[in-house]
Amino acid sequence: MSDDCVFCSIVAGDIPARTVHETDDVIAFLDANPLAPGHTLVIPKSHAPRVGDLEADLASAVFETVTTLTPRVQDAVDADAANVGLNDGEAAGQEVPHVHAHVIPRFAGDGGAPIHAVAGERPDLSDDELDEIAAAIAP
Repeated sequence: MSDDCVFCSIVAGDIPARTVHETDDVIAFLDANPLAPGHTLVIPKSHAPRVGDLEADLASAVFETVTTLTPRVQDAVDADAANVGLNDGEAAGQEVPHVHAHVIPRFAGDGGAPIHAVAGERPDLSDDELDEIAAAIAP
């Protein structure tokens, strides 16, 4: 737990939340500032600032909860679809430094954009650049 983390305070019960799912390792609740009706956050109960800080079993528990909740969230608000995403780090828009997945219901004609729109203009990468990046990522 982190003393100055709003999500850790929710886990501890110090800040109320509209909890929709809870296990020993994960809690999910409605976003207090939703982008759409039913916007849900899924977080690990233990503090992890970035995705890479999660232990493998905890990452699996978070994603298992996302896969369970996404259709339930859509059904609850009669959504046509959903965006699921994580902002990993401040430059990516992460406002709370505690890993959290967003399940955002989407509706036909809602004016929203696909996940591809979050990064702005697409880079024009050569085959050599793509090969270098792939080599740097691969083990």
